[in-house]
Amino acid sequence: MRKRQYTIWGTVATAMIVTVMAISQGQIQTLVVSGYPGSVPVTQMNGRNYVGIEALAHVVNGSLSFNGNQMTLKFSAAGVNPAAPPPAEAAGPATSTGFSRKFLQAGIEAMSSVREWHSALASAIQNQYPVTENGLAQYQAQAMTNLRLAQASATTDADQNAAQLLANEYQKMKQLSDKYVAKRTNMTYIPSGALESDALNQSIVACGKSLGAMAASGQFVDDGTCH
Repeated sequence: MRKRQYTIWGTVATAMIVTVMAISQGQIQTLVVSGYPGSVPVTQMNGRNYVGIEALAHVVNGSLSFNGNQMTLKFSAAGVNPAAPPPAEAAGPATSTGFSRKFLQAGIEAMSSVREWHSALASAIQNQYPVTENGLAQYQAQAMTNLRLAQASATTDADQNAAQLLANEYQKMKQLSDKYVAKRTNMTYIPSGALESDALNQSIVACGKSLGAMAASGQFVDDGTCH
């Protein structure tokens, strides 16, 4: 079984994004992993191509685990055989705790956009840049759009339950963003390490890890961290 580790920055803002090199000059919409069934949606930004690592883990029938500031992606040995049939659960109907494929993809996009928003806020604070509403507005708007798409694609009980947790994560992120924008507006000093001791930020990070683990397993498991 192959094992790869990805180092993530302290706030886990971009923990679930892995860069994929462009394979052509045209528009790339999906990533196909040789030897594995299925594909991963590709998001293009600033000339680069990105995929959600939860979706990648799902396609390769792998698993994600966390240890401090490291995330481990384990590839399934059975999945590397091109002749191996897809997992039985992928071919059959979703179970009571399983996510539908459409919601899983939309949910991963929603999580990714929240992490990009978080990353922009964290970068501004860490580098002592002005934290402004205008500077973060585009990230908030994209996160809201992707959240609504995920909610609209929810069909199973598991989808709907997870959609509520995604909405909770969005609201937590909005509160965090509004909090630091207000501090800047009031000319309150914001130390570069402010997020490290911020309880709301820690709650967002914990919720993000929980949602990522659910996406990787394809099953809804509420551990209470997103409430």
